[in-house]
Amino acid sequence: MAASSMQDIKRRIKSVTSIEHITNAMKLVSAAKLRRAKATFERTQAIFREVTDSIAGVMEHITEVPEQYRPGGREVKRSCLIVVTSNRGLAGSFNSNVLKEAERLAQGHSEKPLIACVGSKGRDYFAKRGYEILASWTGAPESVTFADTGEIAKAVIEKYDGEEIDEVVLIGTIFKSTLEQHVESKTLLPFDSLEVSDGSSAAGGDAEGEGKRPTTPDVEYEPSAEEVLSYLVPKYAEIALYGAVIESATCEHAARRIAMENATDNAHGMIDSLGLFYNRARQAAITKEITEIVSGSEAVS
Repeated sequence: MAASSMQDIKRRIKSVTSIEHITNAMKLVSAAKLRRAKATFERTQAIFREVTDSIAGVMEHITEVPEQYRPGGREVKRSCLIVVTSNRGLAGSFNSNVLKEAERLAQGHSEKPLIACVGSKGRDYFAKRGYEILASWTGAPESVTFADTGEIAKAVIEKYDGEEIDEVVLIGTIFKSTLEQHVESKTLLPFDSLEVSDGSSAAGGDAEGEGKRPTTPDVEYEPSAEEVLSYLVPKYAEIALYGAVIESATCEHAARRIAMENATDNAHGMIDSLGLFYNRARQAAITKEITEIVSGSEAVS
């Protein structure tokens, strides 16, 4: 029995050691991918801020912003959720946190929302639950291009302009640091996150300031500010989605690096514990053999 037990422990030590080598290699790969993803993410953030500032500036110079782009300008009957997940697991709770938030938002609507997915985890999750998948992209997150996410954004914008959906919500993971990421949902359309001037608010609260607005530099838009806004809205959705995918990829690599580091540390601990069990079993086997030899010698004498 002792020999059999020792063989089982040796097999487990060998198995855990192999897993440790794999998790350590995955940790190193994720760390390298994380550095590249962070650099790309920082570049896209600068572009996204430029587009957002441009839309906010256009809206300030439009006397009447189209109702479809204003918060509350259209009754929300059906929404579209853009869910950004990954294609692979082994990243801790990275995917499950996004799916939980998406499911929570979906359950909050009387009518099932349309689903646009980036990543096979989100697509498979909602397809199994009977949701209508408007569009999906399941390529490697580090190889995503602006054109790839643009196809999804265009499909969503067409539904929104056609009044088939009344709200577009983007759900993804926000990168705070290598050790901190959290899920966030953001309404892309209508523009609830942009400061939109409705043209009716006064600059001050007194009677003398009533009806006055802050002075802003005169800007001419050709052919019109409305036309410029109509052009920028799809671009805003496209760059927002592209930035979200890049940021999600950064978070995925950070989460996987942490998960694989924890797995490697746990494997170290298991190997130490199994080594202790093996030594105890070996010592017990040796003690038993010595006892048997001594007992046999005493019986002979």
